[in-house]
Amino acid sequence: MKTKVFIDGSEGTTGLRIHERFENRDDIELLQIPSELRKDPDTIKKFINESDITFLCLPDAAAVEAVSYVENDNVTIIDTSTAHRTEEGWAYGYPELSKEHRNAIRTGKRIAVPGCYASGFITIGYPLVKKGILPSDYPVSIFAVSGYSGGGKKLIAAYEEEGRDKKFDSARMYAWGQTHKHLKEMKLITGLSKEPLFCPMTTNYHSGMIVQVPLFTDMLSIKMSPEKLRDFFEDYYKDEKFIKVMPFGADVEAGGALFSDACAGWDGIEIFVTGNEERAVVATRFDNLGKGASGAAIQCMNIVLGCDEATGLSL
Repeated sequence: MKTKVFIDGSEGTTGLRIHERFENRDDIELLQIPSELRKDPDTIKKFINESDITFLCLPDAAAVEAVSYVENDNVTIIDTSTAHRTEEGWAYGYPELSKEHRNAIRTGKRIAVPGCYASGFITIGYPLVKKGILPSDYPVSIFAVSGYSGGGKKLIAAYEEEGRDKKFDSARMYAWGQTHKHLKEMKLITGLSKEPLFCPMTTNYHSGMIVQVPLFTDMLSIKMSPEKLRDFFEDYYKDEKFIKVMPFGADVEAGGALFSDACAGWDGIEIFVTGNEERAVVATRFDNLGKGASGAAIQCMNIVLGCDEATGLSL
């Protein structure tokens, strides 16, 4: 019997990418809401409760409202919004972090997909704090760049419209007030005692991102050279097919520079470590619409269904 899947918000960027990943799957029956009724509460409620799995690809307030429509105890909700990522009773949808995270996804009915920037940072921060290498009170800084698709339909339109404002030819620095919506989960999921200082930017390409975390090695609880840090991540994620720890010196072999759109269209995440004995930089590179959004959502669904986690994904 096919799994009945409904996408609430199927015309948004993440919803469209999830929909695309079902094109060649014969184990899924996609419940298609008539376009003229896609914002009708009664129709949405009907589709949610007829589904086995509903993806929420909505603004936060709409996602909260959609969850309130659930009356069928058998429905699994996979929410791609920010609304439930730090809420009690919701599994955090990053299975590679620990056996407990993967099991919570497998057995849960409420799953919150991580934010894109948060995924990049938590991939680095969670194991370092968990294993006692990074002190929970370390003054963490995060520097990141993303393609403009992470900003949703309005930002995509601003970048892609004919005769657009020339300011969009350059990097767009934002969230300087340290109020970015991913900060809360960055702190809570990693176990930090305070939110990181976070400096993101978008620039003139569609998708792909790099998240960088600089570290002073003498401020770590266990001082490590960049080489040892790299080996630590390889060991921590050794059985995870979605996470690729790059060889030490990969950045040098690439000409001393990493390009943030190199993983566009791919659903995994790369980890790079570089630096010297005093200062190291750990970075992740991935697609903000892949492991940073719709790819991660599909991976969570695959875990719920008990099939190969990479089914329908690009690795």
